[in-house]
Parts: sequence; structure tokens; C-alpha cells
Amino acid sequence: MITVNEKEKVFHLNNGRISYLFYVMESGQLGHLYFGKVLNPGGSYLHMVEKAHRPMTTYINEGDLYTSYEHLRQEYPCYGTSDYRYPALEIQGGDGSRICRIEYQGYEIIKGKKPLSGLPATYTEEEDEAATLEIRMKDAWRNLEVILSYSIFRDVDAIARSVKFVNNGKEDLMINRAMSMSVDMPDADYQSLQLSGAWARERAVKVRDLEPGFTGVSSMRGNSSHQHNPFLALKRKNTTESSGEAYGFSLVYSGNFLAQAEVDNYQVLRVMLGINPFGFSWNLEPGETFVTPEAVMVYSDEGLNGMSIQFHRLYRKRLARGFWRDKERPVLINNWEATQFDYVEEDLLKFAGKAKECGIELFVLDDGWFGERNDDKRGLGDWKANREKLPGGIEGLSEKIEALGMKFGLWFEPEMVNKDSDFFRQHPDYIIQTPGRSVSHGRNQFVLDFSRKEVVDAVYEQMYELLSKAKISYIKWDMNRSISECYSSAYPAKRQGEIFHRYILGVYALHERLIKEFPELLIESCSSGGGRFDAGMLYYAPQGWVSDDSDAVERLKIQYGTSFVYPLSCMGAHVSACPNEQVGRRTPIETRGNVAYTGAFGYELDLNKLNNEEIEVVKEQVEFYRKNRKFIAAGDFYRLLSPFEGNFAAWEIAEPDGSRALVTVTRILSEINGAYRRLPLRGLLKNRKYHIQSKYISYDAYGDELMQFGLMLEDKSSGQVIDGSGGCQDFLSLIYEISAK
Repeated sequence: MITVNEKEKVFHLNNGRISYLFYVMESGQLGHLYFGKVLNPGGSYLHMVEKAHRPMTTYINEGDLYTSYEHLRQEYPCYGTSDYRYPALEIQGGDGSRICRIEYQGYEIIKGKKPLSGLPATYTEEEDEAATLEIRMKDAWRNLEVILSYSIFRDVDAIARSVKFVNNGKEDLMINRAMSMSVDMPDADYQSLQLSGAWARERAVKVRDLEPGFTGVSSMRGNSSHQHNPFLALKRKNTTESSGEAYGFSLVYSGNFLAQAEVDNYQVLRVMLGINPFGFSWNLEPGETFVTPEAVMVYSDEGLNGMSIQFHRLYRKRLARGFWRDKERPVLINNWEATQFDYVEEDLLKFAGKAKECGIELFVLDDGWFGERNDDKRGLGDWKANREKLPGGIEGLSEKIEALGMKFGLWFEPEMVNKDSDFFRQHPDYIIQTPGRSVSHGRNQFVLDFSRKEVVDAVYEQMYELLSKAKISYIKWDMNRSISECYSSAYPAKRQGEIFHRYILGVYALHERLIKEFPELLIESCSSGGGRFDAGMLYYAPQGWVSDDSDAVERLKIQYGTSFVYPLSCMGAHVSACPNEQVGRRTPIETRGNVAYTGAFGYELDLNKLNNEEIEVVKEQVEFYRKNRKFIAAGDFYRLLSPFEGNFAAWEIAEPDGSRALVTVTRILSEINGAYRRLPLRGLLKNRKYHIQSKYISYDAYGDELMQFGLMLEDKSSGQVIDGSGGCQDFLSLIYEISAK
């Protein structure tokens, strides 16, 4: 999958569907040639290099009026040598100079893919699944080695990139900017697509035209954030969900990030992704190394949905890992929206007993079970059961839950502490705080300094004590505030720019220790819902709580946006109480279930408060999901109608072999005397006959009809309702089951 033209020094990554090409310039820097649909591996491509004399330009060599880094497409640009665009790399030496020039030294081709020490990353299980190209570069003046890593996958149209820095010199070097990837595209005729929002309305789809200047998203909060996801896509203006070119750039990282597209005044586009340089620096001592997080680049000529399917296939099988990667996820019920802090053991057992009657498999005890935790002002950090609520502790409750025939799960927020807690009173210096400054709080809590190993150890010991003694099959790992006043008393002044990154490394390290000790533990990542829903966490937690907003209508948008990068198998999606806690909306329980099916399914309500008819619906929902959950998790997901663009939302899950599909159609507000509607489907076999079944219709059709003419929607609002048969109401959702005959 990797060929090298030794004479021209051109490197070609090629899996038969996509190509990525770059070359070594005469100056020793790397130049970018091409990224897109596959090109012939035997071709000669140096003619793609474009040079011209341009006024007001700084040139590399005296007498040469054509070679300027400012006007050459580069692969990993440095600061300070004739390129005035933003660089991928900025290094500062002891003399204060920030000028850097890395030159080509050699390469190595490796079968498979190496892990990244201390960092999440995609992986292979067999050598022939991927090939990796390592390019060795060097700044001779600083004696700094820079190793650029490129991995191309056999079965997925993706390239994974990271960078390793080795200080082989005799003085400290300060890394001020180290992006995980940079690519210079030959034109800027694209629109950018980002996933942005806020708490309870995460990952809304935002599209804009690129113009000269900067377009991008970032986080400076210490977590990837509710506000912006560490992802950026580019699409041609005529690209749709099903056709046209699309590029996706995703960072496998959970901290501060920058995703940026820069258009210069000659319509050349530079895309960068990596750790946010703001507030970041890394003091690299002689003999030390630093590795950037991994960036994943995807290309598709089958539209945005084609791009998404490539991300889904890679992240579902070669980023998520461990015991639960391929296993069917249990149907769970969480007590938070039903009880919040106000419960005793008897309430919980009654709550769980009703869930068991409905076929639910996992009971999750949320916040409030520990210390003096009767509200959000106290108790965080004291991970021992409140015996007034739970006389037998977590051990006793978990045994009683298992005796019911269910598994038991538990909520933690291990990165945080309340000042009103024994843990804080014993270790007041364990929080992140700047000397001489006031300390901001969020939700009455403070951030533990996970850049320090002794802090991580102290939390691990408490969690290990519980997990090793109680019957805990699942933990919900919450994180309910971002970092402010970022400073660590454990590090000298020159290392304070490292704390944000070291914090995330500490979070990863704690996950890794728990997974190693308890390999069958299912971890669900949560951070006030979607505040750290990113590819980095997926490496440790195979599912995440998509959003604290559990309203089905709002979830149409949230889950739709999330699907641009992340597979259904990692999306925690639950049926919540009515009226909904967040927005007060009254939504049919059938609709709540239909939306939640497209994820790791569960409930956020007290089943004892439902009437008999609703309980029967719950039983049917659980049975339906359990029958289909393997298919839902592993199928190809197609976005059909966007809730951001109209009154209808629709999506489809199809078997990769085209043998079956599930289509979910939701009409948000009812209509009067509406139009007939048809919905073109995807992923079917055109010459195969299918049976279509829903609540209201049943008929047969060939795949070509369903994909061209479309699925005929039985919408009771199409015409005047005269028979009183229902189906004409707000927030109506239907599922169509489509199976090959």
C-alpha cells in the first residue's frame, strides 16, 4: 500500500481506492502533491508541483525567484523560513530563536501500525490491515529529530497521522506548536462543516463557504467541549449526503484542540489539526521525546455519508477495543432523572424490580450514593457508600440487583472534588489552582490535578477498592466542568504550558489501569452529556452519553450531527420521562423509543409511574432492540432527511450486504392536508425484492424502486383525516422494517 519513487523521492500511499502523495523538495522539506481518489501507482507526479514568481515574496535561495515556502504546498511546514502562513511546528531554543527548518533524512515502511505510548490511537490486529510510512526529518541546528508517521488502512479509506519529536541535542527545547497533521490542498473551492453547539444541544451541523482567511473550531477548556467537536470536514459546494467529494479530519484526543482551514490569497487551502497551541508548550529536555495525538483523515467521493461510513467502520472496529467492542450492549435503566439525589435502597430495589419485569438487563445507580452526597455541594471525592441510604453499601446493593437477574452499574466523577469532602480536607493541594489567585468553581466542584501521578493513584485506590469487592459490571464516568486557573504546584514555571496535556494523559492513564485490572468492565464516558464526546475517549469507553438532553425531538439533531463521525455503537441513547426534564415536551413513548434505538439503548425514567399500556410498549421496545441490537450497532448508517433543514427527520441502517434495513422517519410537527411523500433509500441491492413492513403499511418492492422512486411513506396528514384512525399528531415516528425476500 506504500510505494516510493526513489529517483524522484515521491511517496505514494494507495489502498486501491484513495491515494496520498508527497515528495522531498530540493531544499529537504516535504512538499504535498495530492490527496483524493486513487491514482495509478506507476505514475510520475512531480509535474503537480506549481511554482511562479510572485511579487513581495521571500525566496529560499539567493538568485532563485521561484522557490518560496509561502507559495509551495507543504506537508509539515515550520515557522520562520519564507512561509507566512500558520505553521505546523514552532520550536524555541535556549537562544530565544523560534526559527526551525527540518530536512529529510530517510524513511522506513512498517507492516501494520505502531501504538502511541500513553495516547489513544487506531490499531491493527493483523499486519496486512495497514501499512505505515515513517519519514525521518531533522533540524540540524537544534539536533532535533522529527518523525512523521502515516498509516494507510487496507479496508477503510483513511490515513492516520502523528508526529514524534526527539531531542538529540544538549540543550532544552521548547515546543510551542506541534500539530498532528497539516495538508496543503491545491484549491479552496470548498465548504467547511463543523459540529458545534452548547450543553444539551451538542454537535449541530454548521456549514460555511471558505474565504481567504481562517475558518476553524477549537477548545481551550481542558476538554474537547460541548461547544465544538475535534472534527472538521470539507465538501465541494455540490456535494450531498450521497454524492460528491468530501474530506473528514478527526482528532483522537480529548483535550484542548485546534481544527483550522486557512485560505491564502492565491486560493491554496491549508488544513491543520492538533493540540491547541494557545496555552500549550512542552519543555523537551535532551534525550526526551514528545508524541502528538493521532489525526485521522478520510476521503470519499460518495458524499458526506460516504465519509461518515468510513469513520464508523474504522472507529467501531479499530479504535474502540477490548471485551465490549463487538459484544451486544445491555439494555440499561438509570435512576437519575427519576430520583436525582433523593432515594434509599428500598426505592432502588423497587425501581430495578420493575425494570427486570420489562426485560431490562442493567441497573445503573447514578449520583448521590457516596459520602454526604445529598446535593451537588458536597461529597465528591469520597467514593465510599452512604450507609444511611445503602445500609449494605455498594457490595450489598449490587448483590441484591444481581439476585434479581440484572447486572449492576455505578456512577463516578473521579476527576472532581467538592471542598466539603473528606478527600479535599485531607488533600487541599490536590486541585488545579494558581497560587495567589482565586479558584473558580463549576457545579460547586473543583478539578483534581490529574497531571500528578499521586493524585491519579489516590483516586484509583478508591475506585479499585469498590470495583474489586462489589459486583459492578458498568461504570458511568462523568465530568461536569472544564478547567480554569490551569496551574500545577508539582511542576516548575517552564513546564506550566504542559499541564492541560498532562491532565488528559492522567485521565487516559487511569482508564488504562482500570481496563487492565477489570477487562470486562463496560465504561460509558459522560461529561455533562457531550462535553468530552470524542474519538480519544472511544478508545477507553466503547460508548458515551451523547447529551444530557434526552428529549427525543432534540435528540434527532444531536444524534444526526454526532453520526458524521461516530458510529451508533458508541452513542448512549435513552427513553426519558414525559414531560421531558430538559425542555418539558410531551412526546409519545413510541417516538422516544424509535429515536433511542439508534444507539446504545436504555431508559431514564421510573417505570413504576407508567400505566399498563405504557409498560406493554416498554416491553415491546426492549424486545425489539434486543432482537436488532447487533444489526443496529454494526450496520451502515445513512442520513436521509436532516432535522436541521425541515419538518421531517429520517435515517436508515442497512446491512453491508444489502439484505435488510431499518428506516426511522419522524415528523416533528403535524400537518394538515399535506403532500404525498416518498423517501429514496440507500444501501440496498437494486435487483433484489424486499418486503416493507411498518405500523400502517405492508408491501413488496425491488431495491431499485426503493432507491430511485423511494419508500412510500404512510403519512396520515397527507389529505384530510376522516376516519379518526390517528397518526395525525406532533412528534410522530415510524419504523419501517425492510427485508430481502
